Amino acid sequence: MNPWESCGPVRFEAVGVTLAGRAVLSGITCELAERRIAVLGLNGSGKSTLARLVNGLARPSTGRVLVEGIDVAADVKAVRRKVGYVFQNPHNQIVFPIVEEDVAFGLRNLGLGREEATTRAREALEAHGIGSLAERPVEALSGGELQLVALVGVLAMEPRILVLDEPTTMLDLRNRNRIAARIEGLAQQAILVTHDLDLAASCERALVLDGGRIVADDRPAAACAWYRRNLS
Repeated sequence: MNPWESCGPVRFEAVGVTLAGRAVLSGITCELAERRIAVLGLNGSGKSTLARLVNGLARPSTGRVLVEGIDVAADVKAVRRKVGYVFQNPHNQIVFPIVEEDVAFGLRNLGLGREEATTRAREALEAHGIGSLAERPVEALSGGELQLVALVGVLAMEPRILVLDEPTTMLDLRNRNRIAARIEGLAQQAILVTHDLDLAASCERALVLDGGRIVADDRPAAACAWYRRNLS
């Protein structure tokens, strides 16, 4: 059984987030159980904040977020073992100068010894088609390679759920297609924050946020049509 098939839902229960006196999210109630879910919206709509709530990078001001029945605010460590988060800018995630070292770093944080972490890192890089990058300096990588390394660094820790914030925004068409294909092949449930409507169209469900509220929640074709009609 793959991770998604055995994965419990992500639930938002009357969630609101207020920052510096401004309501960033309001009245978010939904259950996310599909394999691929896109989150759409204009800049400032609250979509990245919604994504960050799933693994505790942001906390609700009101309501609660549950991941497989666990309240994120109550046990963020347990949730982060289940939820991997891939940042929009891989430089915010990659901290070591050599690719293999960076992937192994996350595994060391899970308690693996140095040798086992290095072996697991190499295996993860090979499994995702970038084993040749293992000994490369991070600064020598292309944008697409950086995004793949960031993704593999999270996947190596074997999360059950993935949250990806704008995974294709900084890429040229070739690398965008490369990342999109890699995401499509993942076994995990994936929540994709994106402006890429073609990427959203490959999902099973799409949410549209505007002004911190869910204004459309439908199959991707219908949600994307709403987005184009009302927000473009």
